[in-house]
Amino acid sequence: MWLASIGDDVAARKLTDDLAIVQTIDYITPVLNDPYLFGQVAAANALSDIYAVGAQPSFALNLVGFPVRSLPLGYLSEILRGGADKAREAGVEIVGGHTVDDPGPKYGMVVTGFAHPQRLIRKSGAQPGDALFLTKPLGVGVLTTALDQRLASVDLEGLVLPVMLQLNAAAARAIERVGARACTDVTGFGLLGHLHEMAWKSGLSARVHLPAVPILPAARRFAARAISTGTQNNLRHLQRWVDWPEEAPDEDRVLLSDAQTSGGLVIAVATEKRDALRAALQEEGCLTWAEIGCLESGGAGHITVLAQ
Repeated sequence: MWLASIGDDVAARKLTDDLAIVQTIDYITPVLNDPYLFGQVAAANALSDIYAVGAQPSFALNLVGFPVRSLPLGYLSEILRGGADKAREAGVEIVGGHTVDDPGPKYGMVVTGFAHPQRLIRKSGAQPGDALFLTKPLGVGVLTTALDQRLASVDLEGLVLPVMLQLNAAAARAIERVGARACTDVTGFGLLGHLHEMAWKSGLSARVHLPAVPILPAARRFAARAISTGTQNNLRHLQRWVDWPEEAPDEDRVLLSDAQTSGGLVIAVATEKRDALRAALQEEGCLTWAEIGCLESGGAGHITVLAQ
């Protein structure tokens, strides 16, 4: 019996009344120059979808594309070492994989996890009035683009690395303690893109309070110049779905649509559990535990951004 629906980021199948197997796949191109750190980020990114549905990752297969004639094989070794170390941190065993000769390096994983069938969290389970929480700050895409285009000094890596390297395991533990109605991770479609998807699948609209959204300190400084192709696509797609306040600066429009790598979770939780979730996120050690808005009846997929 298949448990995940179209649009979910995992495949989930019920094995017994108490056990479901959950599987996902994700890979990325380099967002950092250091191959070891890139391997860690790619692994954290691949594990994220398992955490978002309330499952526990168990084992993984490496998925690698590498230009063997133009880059030293030592780089590949460092990428795989980084991935293995991050997987070990998550309690995940890498049991194999597949490598192909590719014009540009790519790395990710097929990750398999397990969960109780009745405890899987889908994007479609949100209800009117649910509060929305975000567990990592935005701005990773802007800052990595600025670094790639040499608009920013390498010192900025110290801002983005803790965000990309942190597993979403802490947020998943908080959700397990408190319960959540819906959840998704923030990656290539940006905060608003993934929230739109959750709202649409739940048949609801969303409100986002702009001042409440956590953003990396230096990101606004580069938001007007360091816009990735993915973020540009997000801005175009979201035009018909998002209402902005007139006073919202262009930088904020970019940052809320910014394509993230290994971003945080967006969690929809019943109003009466808001305080409990906030406390659990803090106790589990999440980078942030910001309540950024709520879900409402009607207007499926529509998002209103509020200046206050």
